[in-house]
Amino acid sequence: MDLNVAALRDCLMDVQQPIQKRTHAAFVLRTDGGSEAVAAIGEALRNKQDSALLRHELAYVLGQIRDRAACPTLVAVLSDECDDSMVRHEAAEALGAIGEPEAVAVLEKYAQDPVPEVADTCRLSLDMIRWQQQQQQQQPQDGSLDKSPYLSVDPAPADRQDLSTAELQARLLDPSLPLFARYRAMFSLRNRNTTEAVMALAEGFKDASPLFRHEVAYVFGQMQNPASVPALKLVLEDEQEHRMVRHEAAEALGAVGGEECEKVLAKLTGDEEVVVRESCVVALGIADYWGGSGWGENEEGGEEGGGMQH
Repeated sequence: MDLNVAALRDCLMDVQQPIQKRTHAAFVLRTDGGSEAVAAIGEALRNKQDSALLRHELAYVLGQIRDRAACPTLVAVLSDECDDSMVRHEAAEALGAIGEPEAVAVLEKYAQDPVPEVADTCRLSLDMIRWQQQQQQQQPQDGSLDKSPYLSVDPAPADRQDLSTAELQARLLDPSLPLFARYRAMFSLRNRNTTEAVMALAEGFKDASPLFRHEVAYVFGQMQNPASVPALKLVLEDEQEHRMVRHEAAEALGAVGGEECEKVLAKLTGDEEVVVRESCVVALGIADYWGGSGWGENEEGGEEGGGMQH
């Protein structure tokens, strides 16, 4: 598919355009993945006056493209302690996805950040970079890991195929384990996508870490399993829940789709939290804006094909 990168960039930079349209433009640019696309996404990411929701999606997309040219922008965003914590978190995760050794120093520095979700993400990214380096130095063992049916670059690899769902659930919910090990169990459960796996993952919403809870909602969005809807609704409707968790639950409900999901999303398009209401609008409206357009009809978009996630 030929993409008009300049037109997509203009859409992305135009803050007067609906957020669902701009979000989708970012994911269409991801399918290009060239230097101009990376530059356009980075330019929009650097605008601190823009929507935190959109900017965190832009950081995510840069991580998925995995172009080292994006690293200076991502490092600058992570290093700006006055920036939005959701955006900084996503910049840290993107650096882990790209896996450049040069990012280790800044990740180590902000692994001590006072914002827990930023510090935890930096530690996850450091573990991911170390894991990638180990894989390069030894015989590949991909055949022993749960296979992912998704197109995403994840913050941790799946765990072993020979682990039962009960064993994975035990690892998922064990707070004594490193977060990286628990994420590995999470992504294995995602890859299996059974009702049993959904129920195990839903227990993760009881965890103390908002970063962990938001990742559970993220994988539910990839799985698109209707069995996750009751748990996602509870999270989205809980006004005491962290905004990044509620945001991810909204996008996951949009990915699952259907009348029940649309009803709760529509109800919360007026939520007091900006990131939550924007997420509900994006989840509800993206098909309306792009269903018949020439941009992105066949593009892969987000992992679930809807052009948004994380």
